[in-house]
Parts: sequence; structure tokens; C-alpha cells
Amino acid sequence: MPASRIAAVAVLALRIAYGAGLLVAPARLARRWLGDGVDGPAAQVPLRALGVREILLHTGAGIAALQGAPLRPWLAASIAGDVSDIAWTAAARSELPDGAVGATAVVAGGSALVSAAVAVVVDA
Repeated sequence: MPASRIAAVAVLALRIAYGAGLLVAPARLARRWLGDGVDGPAAQVPLRALGVREILLHTGAGIAALQGAPLRPWLAASIAGDVSDIAWTAAARSELPDGAVGATAVVAGGSALVSAAVAVVVDA
């Protein structure tokens, strides 16, 4: 397997782990992002849904990587999800803790940049 695919699988595994973390401990992972409201079911339902998105999307990409199938469409979907997280966080900034937009931009933006970098080198 080419080094670019190995790197892609490593990145995808981290995203799957993040998704699993959101399923198991959504409040712990999202408190800085969403504030104290993460303890209730109204916040934990969408956080767990986000976890499922991360797991399914990145598992599908991982399977594609291991099978030698195209990865760029999967990575584009991942980037779109990250950008969406940033955009909706920014739109709700007045209702979120101080620093939530910046932290989301760093975390989700960093994830999008890593996925973009992988997309550039994979299958090139």
C-alpha cells in the first residue's frame, strides 16, 4: 500500500475514534464547543448523531482506502462536514461560550486541512 494511503488510513482512524468518543462521552468532548448545555439529552442526541456521521463516513473511506478505491470523494464529504460545523457554530456564536467559534475553527478547520492535504497526495 502506498505511503499516501497509509497516511489516509491513519487520519481516518483518528476520525473514527473521535466519532466513537462522541457516542460514549459527548458532553466531555463538546463542553468547550457548546457550553454547559451538553449535559442534557437535547444536546447529546445531535452530538451522538455527529459521532455516527464521523464513524460511518470515515469507515467508508477507510474501506475504500484499503480496497484501492477512490478516496477523494470521501475526503471531500469529510471536509464539507467540517466546514459545516464551523459555519453553523459561527452562526450560533451569540448562544455559545466565548471562544467556541475560534476553537471550532481550529479543530474542524485543522481536520479539514488535514483531509485536504491527504486528498492532494492520495492517488496522485
